[in-house]
Amino acid sequence: MPKTKKQGIIFGLIMSYAMAYGMEVYNTAIKDGFSLRLGGFSTMTNHVFLQALLEALYMGVFVFIISNLWGNRFGANFAQKVVDPQKDNPYFCRLMRQVGTVAIMCPSMSMVASILFNVILAHQAIYNLPAIWVGTVLKNFLMAFFWNMFAAAPFTHWLFEKIYPN
Repeated sequence: MPKTKKQGIIFGLIMSYAMAYGMEVYNTAIKDGFSLRLGGFSTMTNHVFLQALLEALYMGVFVFIISNLWGNRFGANFAQKVVDPQKDNPYFCRLMRQVGTVAIMCPSMSMVASILFNVILAHQAIYNLPAIWVGTVLKNFLMAFFWNMFAAAPFTHWLFEKIYPN
């Protein structure tokens, strides 16, 4: 785990971009209709990964900013209420912090995505924003949760330990 401010920024950037890229792959595949085809996501093409990379370049910035403004703080507060670091398994403590962070970050990033992709770029009426946002949260929450638990967080910890070995 990060021990200095610089390490915290590097860790945050890795996590932000790992989450942004994974979620952009998922949403690009849905937007391109792969979830509706026979074979579902198994029929994706490399185009999905390239398009997702382009969108993740700027969405990662939003993730980093929002996580630093309130996502990480609320995640830590949630974990403090649920676990006791003196008694509980450290892995369980880390998972509970991830749960709290995803519970804040997914609705927050869903609002950013709803405004950016639906209202600004797709010219949806602003009065539909609450419904668009709820739909976006419903679509993304489980993916964000499982992507964070099983891909982004393990990758971030692995890469961070390679950059800053103990």
